Amino acid sequence: MITPAAAEIDLNADLGEGFGRWTLTDDEALLSVVTSANVACGFHAGDPSIMRRVCELAAERGVRIGAQVAYRDLAGFGRRAMDVPAGELAAEVAYQIGALDVFARAAGSAVSYVKPHGALYNRTVHDAEQAAAVVAGVRLAAGPAGLPVLGLPGSLLLAAAGEAGLAGVPEAFADRAYTPVGTLVPRSEPGAVLHDPDAVVARAVRMAAGGAVAAADGSTVRVTARSLCLHGDTPGAADLARRVRAALCAAGVAVGAFA
Repeated sequence: MITPAAAEIDLNADLGEGFGRWTLTDDEALLSVVTSANVACGFHAGDPSIMRRVCELAAERGVRIGAQVAYRDLAGFGRRAMDVPAGELAAEVAYQIGALDVFARAAGSAVSYVKPHGALYNRTVHDAEQAAAVVAGVRLAAGPAGLPVLGLPGSLLLAAAGEAGLAGVPEAFADRAYTPVGTLVPRSEPGAVLHDPDAVVARAVRMAAGGAVAAADGSTVRVTARSLCLHGDTPGAADLARRVRAALCAAGVAVGAFA
């Protein structure tokens, strides 16, 4: 038995990443495993029908619903760098949260947290203005009570959330390569995404139970995470998610939502 670094870990996945007749994520299967669902809000993927359906499925299973906000970039799946003025970005973040919350409440739930997607996620790691704009958008949509913000440990996003009185929730990625300083290796670089299921499962357990991960150069990076991301667009994502959850439980790590 490994002594867990954290008493409990959340499992989150990016869901609802389709549009019209095109689908990418196996939402129903993943919602039987994860505890938090990052639902695409229409800017990088997702449409009203998909958003509604995922919210209904999540509510039925007691899975927390999170707004996965992004740059307005359907063609690039939200992974292209964009320069959006802070005021405009704040309004777009609020718009996405509000749109998803309509469907979440109709399903008997509500938006419980916010997580940026793709290029916006990576930008808010080091860009103070964009990080503050995302937080301003959360405040605009959620009011004084606010919402937790999910992001990379040590990012300016989590710092901005804390300064605004919002809960900043650190997350880790079992299927992404890390740099020696704890940031994610860009997807444009070889080896940025791990495809070996055994390696992903082992890394997930080490992150949650040991608080560490091997960086791309072989060095050890300390990881303090309350949530573990399992990408929904990975081939065989649902089976991999089941293996990760089973391995965590076997290692003595409880699995439960943070929000």
